[in-house]
Amino acid sequence: MSNTLDEQCVNTLRLLSVDMVQKANSGHPGLPLGAAPMAYALWTRHLKHHPANPLWPDRDRFVLSAGHGSALLYSLLHVTGYDLSLDDIKQFRQWGSKAPGHPERGHTAGVEVTTGPLGQGLANAVGMAIAEAHLAARYNREGHAIVDHRTWAIVSDGDLMEGVASEAASLAGHLRLGKLICLYDNNSVTLSAGTDMTFSEDRAKRFEAYGWQTISVDNGNDLKAIDAALDSARAESVRPSLILVRTHLGFGSPEQDSFKAHGSPLGVADVKKTKEKLGWPVEPPFLVPEPALAHFREALARGAKAEADWDERMVACARAFPELVHELQERLRGELPHGWDADIPVFPADAKGMATRVAGGKVMNAIAPKLPALCGGSADLDPSTHTELKGLGDFNPPIQPGEDSEGSDAGGWSRAGRNVHFGVREHAMGAIVNGLAAHGGCIGYGSTFLIFSDYMRPPIRLAALMGLHVVHVFTHDSLALGEDGPTHQPIEQLASLRAVPGLTLIRPGDANETAVAWKVALEARDRPVLLALTRQLVATLDRSRYASAEGLRRGAYVLSDARDNAPALILMASGSEVGLILAAADRLGAEGVAVRCVSVPSWDLFDAQPATYRDEVLPPKVTARLAVELGVEQGWHRYVGERGDMLGIDRFGASAPADVLLEKYGFTVDNVVARARKLLAA
Repeated sequence: MSNTLDEQCVNTLRLLSVDMVQKANSGHPGLPLGAAPMAYALWTRHLKHHPANPLWPDRDRFVLSAGHGSALLYSLLHVTGYDLSLDDIKQFRQWGSKAPGHPERGHTAGVEVTTGPLGQGLANAVGMAIAEAHLAARYNREGHAIVDHRTWAIVSDGDLMEGVASEAASLAGHLRLGKLICLYDNNSVTLSAGTDMTFSEDRAKRFEAYGWQTISVDNGNDLKAIDAALDSARAESVRPSLILVRTHLGFGSPEQDSFKAHGSPLGVADVKKTKEKLGWPVEPPFLVPEPALAHFREALARGAKAEADWDERMVACARAFPELVHELQERLRGELPHGWDADIPVFPADAKGMATRVAGGKVMNAIAPKLPALCGGSADLDPSTHTELKGLGDFNPPIQPGEDSEGSDAGGWSRAGRNVHFGVREHAMGAIVNGLAAHGGCIGYGSTFLIFSDYMRPPIRLAALMGLHVVHVFTHDSLALGEDGPTHQPIEQLASLRAVPGLTLIRPGDANETAVAWKVALEARDRPVLLALTRQLVATLDRSRYASAEGLRRGAYVLSDARDNAPALILMASGSEVGLILAAADRLGAEGVAVRCVSVPSWDLFDAQPATYRDEVLPPKVTARLAVELGVEQGWHRYVGERGDMLGIDRFGASAPADVLLEKYGFTVDNVVARARKLLAA
């Protein structure tokens, strides 16, 4: 058995992880063997957490960005007293297990974010640090520090290679997120080779250039040096910290320092050799010595005391600032305050209308003063996406002694500001917004052009997988953005994003549908919502003639109908094309054709409705159906049926004025009418 208690605890983490991977015959033993000492030092000496209450709001956040090393995280969670039993970890990577192959938020107690796609966790951690700094600035008062915690992450070589990590680290340094600390498992090995094949820059200098403090630990088994580095990082209040810990992948195993230890079980013989090398009993597997367990479980008492101290601070602050604390608690519970939607405008009918991006901006700014949790920004596109929260300040780096704050935007150099300027960093923006939501207390939003959702697919998918309450505001949603041409004109994006499980995509047809879409987005606490909005003007429909925009809540609804609700033809569309089908219906109606027009802003919401409602909107007996949308046809056949038709786009766009493009691609009243007549004649 290991000689000292510290060594015994470190080897407990190492070999629980090895046994997990070996029993599953699947997993990544290399990282736990090398990184266990730094994880042990952090979790037992520095991390503020309460295993009996994993959702205590003022806990430190811990992110295993290198999610392939999940066995190490599960070992930590088990031994410190989270709701993850020894039997649970013995079922690592099995059906129904609480210990899946990569950490999953909401699936395992103590897992803050779902990680595995490298770089995402580091960027999530940046979002969490922004959330903590923002909440602290808004709610702490002199003598009442009720928001005061850190964000920690373990990151790998692979994490630091990913572009999202570079984007996020650059922003974190600029924003001076001093409570963000990353431990870098600097083992110089990736899945297929040593890093000398691909990764030779000086990582410390790189992060120093970003504005980070960097600290090097030459021996990843030197707990005293790791502990000192963690103390130094905690003492730094301005710069985020990167602690570069020189470790050995697969430490103690026959495959130490080889890529072969990265992602495959060691094998029975090598597990035996590893345990012998580390002075550990070969049998039984999953050994947790009693002294080690007792030491780890001290986290329960420490956590209970830390939470009790926080409870006392909250009570004292509530006496002094009752409204402030009520607002914070409401935010932390994820609740919408009473009257949050009271000032949302109702837009009057207007044939000229407005772009739905403009309507969206008006709606956001009507909501934001009454919804303090709403915060976010754009990838350097506020003037185009209309997503600035006016008069609510910017989230800025803290001003330091001797620095001049002149030139800062409205709101000054303040952490309490709610506009986050992400810069031209779409990938990081998506992941940081996920971090805002995962932290709690923030409904994060990010904005860019719909075409650049391609840069954000990983964080969009992960938000859906985690069930995070975030809002994506994507404007310039079609070919009709015009002269910028095919590089900026989304064609396949709507279809591809609709394919993401758990993501609600809404493409409103006018200003009032946009208002309802924002209501739906903010009420949807268990999933991300994506709003696809226009650059071009669209008519604001006369709701005395057409059905209420509240129909958007059901995903699709009958806007106008034939006499006696007996249509011979159904025209359906989303977004800006709703106005097109209404104009075509007027012409066909004048010819005596019984037409029903259906607005279909959200497939997700419509598909969730009872079959009876869906059949009311799209009666099965009416087979003459035409769908119109400025995008690929994929997916629409579920609504048009075998005898229906789809007017979409099957090629890339072109550079020209919007009205020219719409004519050339067939999005005209004449073409819609002609396609409808052909259906009726069939």
